[in-house]
Amino acid sequence: MNPASQPGTGAPQDDDVKVLHSMGYAQQLSRRMGVFSNFAISFSIICILSGGINSLAQGTSGAGGASIGIGWPIGCLISGVFAMAMAQISSAYPTAGGLYHWGSILGNRFTGWLTAWFNLLGLVTVLGAINVGTYYFFFGAFGPALGMEDTTTTRVIFLAILTGIQALCNHFGIGLTAKLTDFSGYLIFATAIALTIVCLIAAPSYEFVRLVTFGNYSGEAGGSVWPQVSNGWIFMLGLLLPIYTITGYDASAHTSEETRNAAMSVPVGMVMSVVWSLLFGWLMLSSFVLMLPSMDEAATKGWNVFFWAMDTQVNPTVKTALYLAIFISQFLCGLATVTSVSRMIFAFSRDGGLPFSKALATVSPTYRSPVPAIWTGATLAVLFVWGSSVISIGATPVYTIVVSCTVIFLFFSFVIPIILGLFAYGTAKWPTMGPWNMGRFWYSFFAILSILSMVIIFVIGIQPPNDWALYITLGFLVLTAIIWFGFEARRFQGPPVGDMIVKRQAQIAAAEAALNKQAGS
Repeated sequence: MNPASQPGTGAPQDDDVKVLHSMGYAQQLSRRMGVFSNFAISFSIICILSGGINSLAQGTSGAGGASIGIGWPIGCLISGVFAMAMAQISSAYPTAGGLYHWGSILGNRFTGWLTAWFNLLGLVTVLGAINVGTYYFFFGAFGPALGMEDTTTTRVIFLAILTGIQALCNHFGIGLTAKLTDFSGYLIFATAIALTIVCLIAAPSYEFVRLVTFGNYSGEAGGSVWPQVSNGWIFMLGLLLPIYTITGYDASAHTSEETRNAAMSVPVGMVMSVVWSLLFGWLMLSSFVLMLPSMDEAATKGWNVFFWAMDTQVNPTVKTALYLAIFISQFLCGLATVTSVSRMIFAFSRDGGLPFSKALATVSPTYRSPVPAIWTGATLAVLFVWGSSVISIGATPVYTIVVSCTVIFLFFSFVIPIILGLFAYGTAKWPTMGPWNMGRFWYSFFAILSILSMVIIFVIGIQPPNDWALYITLGFLVLTAIIWFGFEARRFQGPPVGDMIVKRQAQIAAAEAALNKQAGS
């Protein structure tokens, strides 16, 4: 049985507002994003020029060329099955709460609350990780010429300035943010193509067999990026390169309330951001592997492999131009992530899920942006980087350990509503599908693949040197259980459902009228 689809796949903005009202929420944010803008914000967060380059050593110091030629598409598909399943849900429930809202509607207050915390923690730490990656790229590309020294103080000041600018751009409304992320989408395409061409021109020969040749560069042979492991495990660990990169596409869902024809634009944005990242990332990284003078020598460079290869193979002027384009792309990747985390904070606070929820759910009448949520998310990301950089467990910074957990947290937040959807599909909890409707069979197919993928991600994500990720994940689960049963089970109401939605219609009208009046005064 396939539940009926919602009418109006070409719905105008008024229909978007009606759908939002039907879920018990006021239209407070400004709908300025079209289908490309919604795609671009996810494509910008994925950003193959950020994760694909900054995590490159996970492949080249892993199974070598096969980590790129074979591992990249496999890892992208492992990550992408979540996007397919989430697309189905997002079409039916296009709200800024995204995963949190789905976890509540398809399950209950607890599953929604748990999803929100996993997603929020993942988004905040991912924002910090993206900007740390941007810092190290800037340091590697321009640091020597500027006389920079890599100290904790330098890193935190750089991140504070960078994240502050990203938050400021978001502060001024989704109109500016959408323009910047649209530009980011085009810039990533153009730069990836340019880098691919440059690498192919600079390649000493076209040894395509490299892309399917398995090596084992674990231990010292790979600059100690990975500990010494077997051939099979080193390939599996290398899958973290595409899996770490291909995430963040839930941003399309988090900007649902700012997207026109959201029920169709959001699922398209999610899925296509993964498809294009898979294709262009594979072409770009494969050309990089072909450019390497020696796979064995490249592996020994460890985390510095990208800069070593560019320094030895590429014209200095061309190299500098590419570095500048890559840095701008990485900056805009962080900017899009601020957008995503702020909408999650806003939506969760709107339902009373966070401390100081009333303040965090406030929307600027001038810019129609959740200003307190924007600056809170940005501040938390900087504080996370600062705090975790000065604390170590043994010889490993807490920052490194926690970052390895963030992808686990994010994918956990993805899989919870997907699993709930398996049982809720076609029931009173999920009676009506949106215009993006794969049908029961294909949703179940991708949902089951998502569960299997979650197992794979978790298993490889807790292997050395990331073995502390297991204890942190378990500790977080225990902590959330204590908080829920100790405090939130009696207080947290979750999103409006049933009669509560009807009762809130007058409040919705009043909230929208008040916001419009403030904007006009």
